[in-house]
Amino acid sequence: MHQILTVAVALATWLTLPRHTAAQSSPQPALTLAAATRLADAAQAEATRNRWNVVIAVLDGGAHLVHLRRMDGTQLGSVVVAQEKAKSAVLFRRPTKAFADAVASGRTGVLRLAGAIPIEGGVPLLVGDQVVGAIGVSGVTSEQDGQIAQAGVKAFSAAR
Repeated sequence: MHQILTVAVALATWLTLPRHTAAQSSPQPALTLAAATRLADAAQAEATRNRWNVVIAVLDGGAHLVHLRRMDGTQLGSVVVAQEKAKSAVLFRRPTKAFADAVASGRTGVLRLAGAIPIEGGVPLLVGDQVVGAIGVSGVTSEQDGQIAQAGVKAFSAAR
């Protein structure tokens, strides 16, 4: 009986030891607050250069808000729109401009995709081929929103 108990305790101890897997030894890239702030700074600099007031939303790879910036004078509705553009870019792993272009070319089926925003201004943030987050911009024309978002993405990519 004592021998069985000893084997059971040893087995239980062995089963509860931490396992080292490939996922544990190579952590997944993540969007940090510092990186989100830098890319929002670059996006805001582009907006300021052009005298555009916008909202800049930066989401992580799970589509959760990391950083939000509403420039003075920007309409309140742009807060939600910027976040939704970024969320769309995370969910579908592509810029929202792709959906806008699809609708403009007559492919209106895109409008039935839950979460797909067919308005330029949402761009995914990539590390390699992995989406680690997205930026969404709202407040001026969709093309101008896209220009501002691209300035943020450029700063994010340059820092990597």
